[in-house]
Amino acid sequence: MSEKFGKIADGLLHGRIDEVAALTQELLDEGADPDEVLQKGLFAGMDVVGKKFKNCEMFIPEVLRSAKAMHAAMDKLRPVLSEEGGSRAGTVVMATVQGDLHDIGKNLAGMMMEGAGFNIIDMGIDRKTEDIVNMVKEKKPQILGLSALLTTTMPKMGEVINALKEAGIRDQVKVIVGGAPVTDDFAREIGADAYAPNASIGTEKALELIKA
Repeated sequence: MSEKFGKIADGLLHGRIDEVAALTQELLDEGADPDEVLQKGLFAGMDVVGKKFKNCEMFIPEVLRSAKAMHAAMDKLRPVLSEEGGSRAGTVVMATVQGDLHDIGKNLAGMMMEGAGFNIIDMGIDRKTEDIVNMVKEKKPQILGLSALLTTTMPKMGEVINALKEAGIRDQVKVIVGGAPVTDDFAREIGADAYAPNASIGTEKALELIKA
């Protein structure tokens, strides 16, 4: 089995969609623990993808192909995970804030978090503050991920956090912010719980926050 875990990780790295899906199914048919498939195969592979992307050793088209391979594998795993009680890590609501139409970074972060065992609720782009707050009220996620790629939309992140406070639910969810113009200092200034400069670190932060 360990050899197949390595093949899944390598297949993800090189975007071999059909191979990754087939290997995932083979492992499940052989009675492999879904957690091991996630951690030793899928998440191990996506961790390498995240690091290579961060170091400019992989580019967006390659990472998106890895993402497709990841989703193909998760299609095999999801039914098994649901039978065993669903997400191991928790739920993450993700959104690009109002006025911003960028979503590649958010999508990559969501895909990697899914590989780490999170249930992802992706609200998409250009989402109003009130809609995000209502989603947090409804779904009660452990993590809220906010993305902005424009300096003009960054203040909306702080607006969301203030709206969570006004709704009396700020202490019920951890907020991670990210996007090209966002910085650690800005995250602290608006009261976010963590700053994610890339998808790989965003996943690490999410795992840390739910254990805190």
